[in-house]
Order: sequence, then C-alpha cells, then structure tokens
Amino acid sequence: MEHNFHDEENNVKNLDGKEAIAKLKEIAERARICMFTTFTTARPMPSRPMALQGVDDDGTMHFFSATNSHKNAELKADHDVQLFFENNSSSEYLSVYGKATISQDKEKIKELWTLWAKAWFQDGPADPKLSLVSVKPITSEYWDTKHNKMISILKIAASIVTGKTMDDGVEGKLHI
Repeated sequence: MEHNFHDEENNVKNLDGKEAIAKLKEIAERARICMFTTFTTARPMPSRPMALQGVDDDGTMHFFSATNSHKNAELKADHDVQLFFENNSSSEYLSVYGKATISQDKEKIKELWTLWAKAWFQDGPADPKLSLVSVKPITSEYWDTKHNKMISILKIAASIVTGKTMDDGVEGKLHI
C-alpha cells in the first residue's frame, strides 16, 4: 500500500502573529466549549468543559469561573493550563497550552457577559462569586481541513477505494 506523507502534500502550515491569532480565534470561537485541564499532582489531571467567553486581539482567552471552585484553587497553586477545543462539524481541533490568571475585573466581565452565563451566576456580572479566568497562550497547535468536511469525507472514501492516502488535513503550530 502506498502512503503519502504530510510533507508531500504540504500539510504543515505554521502560522505567526496576527495570522496565528486569527486561526486561534476562528477555531476556538466556533467550538465555544473546550476541555479545560489544570495541572496538579493528581492523576488523571483534572479536566472539565468550559465555555469560552471571548478572545482578545492578542490571543488571550477568557472564561467565567466561580471564585470558590476547585479549578480556581488549582490555578492558584499552578497557573499552567491546557485547553482542548473540538469543532467536529468542521473537523477543526485546537490545543492551547498557556498561563492562567484569575481576576474579578468587573469591566471585562461586563464586556464578556452573556445571558447564558446567568445559569451559573444568578446575580449577573455583579455576582460576588464570579471570577474571570484569562489564559495567555504559550504554545498552540491546530488541525484543520484544507477545504471543508464534505470534501474531506469524499477524499477518505476515495482513499479507501484506491488504496492511496489522500490526506486533506492541515496542521501547524500557532506562534502568537
């Protein structure tokens, strides 16, 4: 069976600066939910689904969190986090390793507030239990399709029939 390797089809595309931030925002904002992993001495490492509230122009990602949550306690002990985004409908994936900070920046919270957040914070942006977790990416990687999901599915089907690998994926590092 013949195999095409990624470099033969130019499937690696690392991005820098504004282009990297744009790709990060594109994938993260479409997915909206990530698995938010903190680093502790416990194994497995704690992970939980978190809703992205927004991404700043410098790539900083924001989440709402309860001040008394296990997550906030874990972040006070170790600021390192790993975020895993998946947008299965578009075959887009994003892994972000970064440093988290916790604040109660009321102006930023008001800016990012949505009605959906009220399900967790009944007093709205003024809820005393509401904190803002901001993640500054250190390293990020993405996996995407070159075209769209339908073309990818057709290429997979053609690959099965012909026995030739027809990878439609593109991946790379995001240097922010």
